[in-house]
Amino acid sequence: MSRLARLTELRRLLPLTAAGLFLLALTMPVWRIVLTAPQYMDPLVVELYAYPRLGGDFGEVHALNKYVGFYYPDPVYVDPNYDVHEKAVAVPEWVLGPVVFVGLAAASAVVALLPAGRTLRRGLTALVAGTIAIFGAMLAIVQYRLYQAGHSLDPDAPLSGVEGFTPPVLGTYEVANISGNAWFGPGGYATVVAVGLLVVAFRSRDSGATIRDVPALLRAGVDRLRARIRRWRDRSGSSGRSGTDRESNATDPARSTTEGEST
Repeated sequence: MSRLARLTELRRLLPLTAAGLFLLALTMPVWRIVLTAPQYMDPLVVELYAYPRLGGDFGEVHALNKYVGFYYPDPVYVDPNYDVHEKAVAVPEWVLGPVVFVGLAAASAVVALLPAGRTLRRGLTALVAGTIAIFGAMLAIVQYRLYQAGHSLDPDAPLSGVEGFTPPVLGTYEVANISGNAWFGPGGYATVVAVGLLVVAFRSRDSGATIRDVPALLRAGVDRLRARIRRWRDRSGSSGRSGTDRESNATDPARSTTEGEST
């Protein structure tokens, strides 16, 4: 098999596709917050990139946040596209976002070109484990920074009586009369798909299946799923019938007596 043909193997093609998605994610918002408040007829949207940049209605939201003393983070080492408040929480690690995404894209491409056998299997294992560990750590750091920001409200803000709160990385929250919902942006979805492709490539590490084999693999997977469902139904039905028979014997004295006499 030629080198070009080998790249059609799922264990190689999927990491290459994931590499492209990691790079694509850098061009789009990875995180999106939708805010609603009585003083605004339409929801306000703030989009955050993997590097210090905001999109959407971040100017209007900044004016809204200042009432409770909640400020956008300070990336420290670079000047973002928004004004940084002197009391904002410092998040210097934000500048490392592009390093992470480009690094994972490069690692995915390198692993896809490794020789078949033990080297490729080890490469895919390390790639998947490292990717999950990196993004898990990133989510934990982001959540910690959100906790810091929500519990470091400016005491000089107009609404100084607001208690500290913790906005979730993913989910809803409320502060004063503002309701927020945080979820993935387009770049976040691209990242999730990329990680999923790496997991599938890892599961295919011992297989030489190519992109042409995908329809047959999907059919086989559907058949296995149907077989499992049938087995589960059969076991559930058998258990149900056995339980019904036992209950019937226990509640029908005449039947029990007859069976006992025949025995």
